[in-house]
Amino acid sequence: MGLAESIILAVLAASTPLLLAAAGELVAERAGVLNLGVEGMMIMGAACGFAGAYVTGSTAIGALCGIVAGAALSAVFAVLTLGLAVNQVATGLALTIFGIGLSGLIGASFVGEKIAAAPHLFIPVLTDLPFVGRILFGQDGFVYLSLALVAAIWWFLYRTRAGLVLRAVGDNHASAHALGYPVLTIRALAVLFGGACAGLGGAYLPLAYTPFFIPGMTAGRGWIALALVVFASWLPGRLVAGAYLFGAVTILQLHAQGAGLGIPSQLMSSLPYIATVLVLVLISRARATAGSAAPASLGLVFVPDR
Repeated sequence: MGLAESIILAVLAASTPLLLAAAGELVAERAGVLNLGVEGMMIMGAACGFAGAYVTGSTAIGALCGIVAGAALSAVFAVLTLGLAVNQVATGLALTIFGIGLSGLIGASFVGEKIAAAPHLFIPVLTDLPFVGRILFGQDGFVYLSLALVAAIWWFLYRTRAGLVLRAVGDNHASAHALGYPVLTIRALAVLFGGACAGLGGAYLPLAYTPFFIPGMTAGRGWIALALVVFASWLPGRLVAGAYLFGAVTILQLHAQGAGLGIPSQLMSSLPYIATVLVLVLISRARATAGSAAPASLGLVFVPDR
């Protein structure tokens, strides 16, 4: 029971940054924008989040710094791709490289320093319940925030007029523009939201997951978040299941190595991407069978009409 509990707790912790970053990217892609700069925005969020928390001693301020850093980098992406109509793929890759380099510069003086990790929730009696107590009532605030964020995104996309407009912009920007909706503004706001979420996901790593900063500590999580959005078929509910599945794969590969199983760690690390490719194939076949056109959120790059 103790081992199972520790594994579940580790999976929840490993999945939270993926869920935060993927939730923001899902909104951006539903608006018809493919942002490949998530990795750079996450590592910038990690560097600025740790710096803010270290200087002020506040986890909340550190998280806010991570959000601002991710949103600032996404604002650059929005200006280049939406304002100047630069290629989205090239811009996203360039910003990832830029973010990795700039985060190393910002965090250079903080390498080796430590901070107090984000506090965990404690509810008398409930948190002390065997097995489920720590899992349900003993997580840090980021875990609950990630779940609340996905629920809010689901409500926004499928229960509000603004969400309907955003999906319409992503599905057919020309028709949305003809109806008088500000396509560029809607996409810009979606990109900023996605960058803020990526920054928060990155900030989670040094603020709660491992309370210290090292260059490149996101270790490709931004790319996994991108794959996760495709894996979830751009649906918020599936995003949660996919994030915890990907997090479980990350933790299980560590336990497999610790148990001495003869499974290469590289193979285990590639499983999320293999699963994503398989899901893409299944989606493509299903759409071909149904005879429907692929939506904007399949990663197609759109340049809105001016």
